Amino acid sequence: MAPGSSALPAPPQQIGFCKTEDGVRIAYATAGTGPPLVKAANWLNHLEFEWQSPVWRHWVGELTRQHTFIRYDERGCGLSDWDVKDFSFDAWVSDLETVVRTLRLERFVLMGISQGVAVAIAYAVKHPDKVSRLVLYGGYARGWAKRGSQEEIERKHALNILIRHGWGRDHPAFRQMWTTLYIPEGTLEQVQWFNDLQRISASPENAERFSQAFGQIDVTDLLAKVRVPTIVFHCDQDAAVPFHEGRLIAAGIAGAKFVPLNGRNHVLLQNEPAWNIFLRELGDFLGWQ
Repeated sequence: MAPGSSALPAPPQQIGFCKTEDGVRIAYATAGTGPPLVKAANWLNHLEFEWQSPVWRHWVGELTRQHTFIRYDERGCGLSDWDVKDFSFDAWVSDLETVVRTLRLERFVLMGISQGVAVAIAYAVKHPDKVSRLVLYGGYARGWAKRGSQEEIERKHALNILIRHGWGRDHPAFRQMWTTLYIPEGTLEQVQWFNDLQRISASPENAERFSQAFGQIDVTDLLAKVRVPTIVFHCDQDAAVPFHEGRLIAAGIAGAKFVPLNGRNHVLLQNEPAWNIFLRELGDFLGWQ
């Protein structure tokens, strides 16, 4: 069966827990067979809720067909501990290190999506012996406070106020606004699911803390230190993360392949043409049969 030719059902997943050095309980999940592929956590994760979702199930179906697919909820969201003190970038990298150590992974493909791209880059630089290949999609090296104009920064601060007062509540106008940034071309089913994800993935307080912390990310000095084969994907009309951030990452990593995709969605949906292009390029890069 050709990749992306039809919706592949998600296999059963096994959920477990591990504990970081600072005592935070992290939930992780494994599914599928084959060489391991680890996805660095990104915001709006919930291992159980997203497993059969209309937004992520085509990703899950394809990746578990080729790999043992490993995911985890970062601290502060999903099935991991919500009541945590440390929301720093170093703590997110530590979450990934804890999962890898718990599963005793020797070498694996590392995938980063959105905010998880910066975490994946930092991990690959710190542990080049562990990462066989690096797959980066829709991410950024510089957070909104580091890359943006004053207008963008003011807009983000306004969104953070809305998060504080609207996240997790049944407020259709707020939820729809946020969903439109991420999947503007989503179907009604996909939009409703993404709206629900906002409510259950994190508390309003944690959601605001996440957003503030994302603004301070800056791994631009690490790009030249990446020594593993890398492929970078980014949609040209992504409203959540500017296209030029993907280009900056690809230009900064020696030998990285940059694959621009035509589309407006921050998360690739199965019914858009860019999804099949993504799968073809990813399959070539990872040597899928």
